[in-house]
Amino acid sequence: MLYQYIIIIVVLLLVAFAIVRLNKKDVRIEMNKLVSYLGGKENILNVEVNKSRCKVTLKDVSIVNKDAIQKLGARGIVEIDNQLKIILGSNARTLKKYIDDYILDNKK
Repeated sequence: MLYQYIIIIVVLLLVAFAIVRLNKKDVRIEMNKLVSYLGGKENILNVEVNKSRCKVTLKDVSIVNKDAIQKLGARGIVEIDNQLKIILGSNARTLKKYIDDYILDNKK
């Protein structure tokens, strides 16, 4: 009888793990999309993060696809001059790290 309970618990844990894994978005793909919506890596001059907000300084704000950024999960976007302040939640730091590691280093 104890073995049946152990088997049931193991199966439930495996199902729960599979569900969590399927619901987790691939961050690298999402960040690639976000960079693309911001006009590409050539359009990004600087990125600063403050908690859940990401301030992106751009060469040309007019080529940014704000609707697509909203659909990607941004909670809000504010445009000031050549900067966008994007509320991304917990993904803000991930975007900063991604841009620092993969984009700004390649410009040097």
